[in-house]
Amino acid sequence: MASLGKRLVVEGAGTAWLVFVGCGSAVLNAGAVQQGWGVLEVPFAFGLALTTAIAVLGRVSGAHFNPAVTIGFATAQRFPIRDLLPYIAAQLIGALLGAALLAYVASGRPGFDLSASAFGANGYGDHSPSDYRLRAALAVEFAMSFVFVFVNLSMLARNRSASFAPFVIGACFTLIYLVATPVTNASVNPARSTAAALFVGDWALDQLWLFWAAPMAGGLLAGLAYPLMCEPGNAANAYDVHEDGAAPRGFR
Repeated sequence: MASLGKRLVVEGAGTAWLVFVGCGSAVLNAGAVQQGWGVLEVPFAFGLALTTAIAVLGRVSGAHFNPAVTIGFATAQRFPIRDLLPYIAAQLIGALLGAALLAYVASGRPGFDLSASAFGANGYGDHSPSDYRLRAALAVEFAMSFVFVFVNLSMLARNRSASFAPFVIGACFTLIYLVATPVTNASVNPARSTAAALFVGDWALDQLWLFWAAPMAGGLLAGLAYPLMCEPGNAANAYDVHEDGAAPRGFR
């Protein structure tokens, strides 16, 4: 049985890892020539970071590492409502710690200026990597968050999918980042967006509302849609957190 405190520490650690590796793949290589692999580096970094975090930590906390995933699981009645806010708080703290470590490492490069760095922050309009407008940013963040949470719910619905679920979810996250990065620098995770925005400040904080509203709405809709579109039966969720905080039988 994993206590709530242990699960919160794991959620924070996993989110910190995701932010440090994902954002770090862009921030720490900012001075390098971006050719070929440079376009794919950030999506693959986020995808592999998530895959490893789920594979290693999924048995303890459920491996959400994302407020949109947590709200989706709670809406689908696969996660206790009482733990919703503590999980989101832990994810935010973890994201901030990951961003703080990244800022410390990045500051070791001569000439690095945090105030002048985008630091992996998400944006639209003039702050979109390819100048996409607000409506495009809303659409892609909402749609990709819906897909991502739905895939999480689908893959973790039965114990038999536990062995390859981290790889499918990580691959889905990579594909989402390949699509969304040119539009918004890809969020699909309010905790990751908040951490970057707090370090960048200014425009990133002004636009942060979108990277909460769209992913949370997408996750909420996925949580409502999943029970209607799928029939998971009575099988235990491989990474579900039971009401008593215990891991499913197969993971004990």
